[in-house]
Amino acid sequence: MQKRLNVGIIGCGNISSIYIENLKNYDYVNLIALSDLQVEKARQQANKYHVPNVFTPEELLKQKDIDIVLNLTTPDAHFTVSKQIIASKKHVYVEKPLTIEREDAKILMNLAKKNNIRIGCAPDTFLGGAIQTARELIENGAIGKPVAAHAFMLCHGHESWHPDPHFYYKHGGGPLFDMGPYYLTALIHLIGPIRKVAAMSNITFPERTITSNPKFGETIQVETPTHINGVLEFENGAIGSLVTSFDIWYTNLPCIEIYGTEGTMLVPDPNGYNGAIQIRKKHESEWENQPITFGYTANSRGIGVSDMAHAILQGDKHRANEEVGFHVLDVMHSILESAKKGSHIELQSTCEKTKLMYQSKILTE
Repeated sequence: MQKRLNVGIIGCGNISSIYIENLKNYDYVNLIALSDLQVEKARQQANKYHVPNVFTPEELLKQKDIDIVLNLTTPDAHFTVSKQIIASKKHVYVEKPLTIEREDAKILMNLAKKNNIRIGCAPDTFLGGAIQTARELIENGAIGKPVAAHAFMLCHGHESWHPDPHFYYKHGGGPLFDMGPYYLTALIHLIGPIRKVAAMSNITFPERTITSNPKFGETIQVETPTHINGVLEFENGAIGSLVTSFDIWYTNLPCIEIYGTEGTMLVPDPNGYNGAIQIRKKHESEWENQPITFGYTANSRGIGVSDMAHAILQGDKHRANEEVGFHVLDVMHSILESAKKGSHIELQSTCEKTKLMYQSKILTE
C-alpha cells in the first residue's frame, strides 16, 4: 500500500475549498484535519468535504499524527503561523508569498534547517501541464536559446469583486505581491534565476472605493505602488520585463512571451495549470499550437503539497520549495526598492531550476 503523509490545514477561507477538494484525491497525502481561528468555518468545510477532524490552530499543532500543515492564512500571518508549525516539528507548506518580509523568511528557513523540517511555498501552478510543457519545449530547443521575455499582469484591482479588498492596497499587497509570484515563479522555472532588477512604479489612484459587498462604499487609502514596471536580468544573460498593475482597465497583451534565437513562444496565464502554448519559428508565417504533454491541467492547487510529501518519502528535493519562494520574494522587494531608489538592484539570492514533474507523453509513447 502506498505510504501517505497526514496533512492538516490552518485557515479555512475561500482558497481552502480547492485545496481540500484536491488533497482528498492526490497521491502521497491524507487530509485528516481542518482548523481556523473561527472554528465554525473549519467545521463547515469539514462537513462539506467529509474531513474527519476539526481543531483550533493550537490543537491541530499538538496532533502527533499530522506530518504536514498547510498554512492558508492571510499573508500578514504567514510568518507567525509558519514559525509555530516549524516549532511543532511539522513540515509546512504556505500559500504565497513565503512571508511579507525577507528577514522573516530567513528566520523560517534557518529554523526549518535546524529542525530538519521542510518548507513548501505556493504557487504550484508552474507544476501544471502548460508551464511544464513550455519548459520542456524550451529545453528541447523549440525556440533556440531564450534571450528575452515579457510578462504582463494588468487589471483594475480587486475592489469591484473581493469581499474585503483593503489588504491588497497595503504593505505586502499591490499587484506585484499579489500576482507577481505566479509570473516570477513561471519565468524562473522557464528561464532561470534572476541576477539584477531595475524598476519604476506609481500610484495612479491614491484612493479606491469598494463596489463589492459587504463593504460597498468604503474607501481605501492606497499605501503601496499599484503600477510597477520591472526589468529583469536573468543569470543566463536573458533580459525580461514584468509589468504588474491594478491601474489598467483593459488590455490585449499576452501573459508571457519568451523570445529565443530561433523563434517566439506564447505562454498562457501562469495563474492557471492549462492554456494554449503557441510557437512561431523564424521564417515561419504562422503560429503553431503546441500539444500539452504533461498532466495536471485542471485547477490543481495542492499538487505542490503532494509533490513535497512524495519528496519527503523519497528523500528527494520538492519542487515548490523555500529557495524558489525566497528568491521570488527577494525579486519582488528588489523591484520595489529599485523603483524607490532609482537604481538597479543586485539580487542577493538565487535558486536552482526545479526538475520537470515527470517524463512527458512524447517521451514515453
